[in-house]
Amino acid sequence: MSLTAALERLLEIEVEATEARRLAARLRFACLPEPWTLNDFDFAAQPGVDEKLIRDLATLRFLDDASNVLFVGPPGVGKTMLSVALGRAAVEAGHRVCFTTAAELSARCHKAALEGRWKSCMNFFAGPKLLVIDELGYLPLPEDEASALFQVINQRYLKSSTILTTNVGIADWAGAFGDATVAAAMLDRLLHRA
Repeated sequence: MSLTAALERLLEIEVEATEARRLAARLRFACLPEPWTLNDFDFAAQPGVDEKLIRDLATLRFLDDASNVLFVGPPGVGKTMLSVALGRAAVEAGHRVCFTTAAELSARCHKAALEGRWKSCMNFFAGPKLLVIDELGYLPLPEDEASALFQVINQRYLKSSTILTTNVGIADWAGAFGDATVAAAMLDRLLHRA
């Protein structure tokens, strides 16, 4: 092997190692609960899931225009698995992703407010290109925590994308939030563009 070829190979190894470290760091930051990919999802077992639409989402074009994804359905249909798979695809494409549950997010925001760290908490959740919020509606949110969740969605509005999973039908969001106005405002931010 020539000296030039050896140097090229060493540079290739360094670039591969650097990218592997960056990927590992993005995966740690993302806090994805499982290593699921779209290949793990059994579309045949869930005929109500539009495979073509999910495959289109997997292109990650929705990140380019800061669009949001809302998975609504009963427990056990694969909402979390699909959101994790899309999150993992975004991480592998080089994007910063953060996965959390609605209860965890609202509790962190509430604690940050009590400790005088509200702004840093909002900045943390506004930062990732993709924020995945799982299980909205599984646990009731007190009014102040529902308001915090809205503030996070509002911070991200038209700047970055959010995937939200919920077992609560959109018509029942007022009950999930305890406040019809907050529910309507959140839906407006998630579903509508300026």
